[in-house]
Amino acid sequence: MTGMDCASCAAKIEKAVRSAGVNSPRISTASQILTLDVVPSDERLAAVELAVSDVGYHLDRLRPESSESSEKSDEVKPHLTARYRRALWIVIFLNVGYGAIEMIGGFLAGSQALKADALDFVGDGLITLLGVLAIGWSLLWRARSALIQGLFLGALGFGVLGNTIWRVFAQQPVVAELMGMLALVALAVNVGAALVLIPHRAGDANVRAVWLFSRNDAIGNAAVVVAAVLVALTGTSWPDLIVAFAIAALFLQSSWVIVRDARRDISEVRS
Repeated sequence: MTGMDCASCAAKIEKAVRSAGVNSPRISTASQILTLDVVPSDERLAAVELAVSDVGYHLDRLRPESSESSEKSDEVKPHLTARYRRALWIVIFLNVGYGAIEMIGGFLAGSQALKADALDFVGDGLITLLGVLAIGWSLLWRARSALIQGLFLGALGFGVLGNTIWRVFAQQPVVAELMGMLALVALAVNVGAALVLIPHRAGDANVRAVWLFSRNDAIGNAAVVVAAVLVALTGTSWPDLIVAFAIAALFLQSSWVIVRDARRDISEVRS
């Protein structure tokens, strides 16, 4: 599964799968694997792929290992071409790099929304990084890596949330101009990431999927831009704090789901 980085993403994918006529889909945000109770020749698989692509995500079918000695945890392994892997590394650097820049900018501008948005950038980058590094790993080790990642991202999310709560009682002025400028650059970074990925998508539906996924990320950037405008108009930091709470809450939910799915995957592999 490409493009899934949060609980809301998993919910959208599950709804899309059900709309294609396949019941009881199982999605792991830890391993980023969608499991369906169908046979490979089932005609509904094509409908599932189209439905998932239409909501902004991409599926690659996993193939069983030919070796009879493979352990249960090594039953399926995804594959990435060298060019696609390089594209993903570029996306990782864009997300993590700008996330760090935006976090610094958040402190300079006194904006909690920028800090939360920066956390989202870092989270996207780390999830993509896990997907690249874990190619060829067993499901058990992918799940363990996701568990550590989920705990780490959760700690970061609680840090932003706690700092935002503190700012409610100790409000400080927000530099709306810097806040808005960084949010606009964030939007440009998301578009840049989409442009990097588009050549590696086959077909119009998958190209549309890239843009839809980038659009979903851009909604958060747009919210920060709107908050910056409202801060400038109202002269208060409340719009900034409200957006920060919303982004941090969504991010913490995603962290919780990653940890939950990782623990479930580890338990099932061991059983």
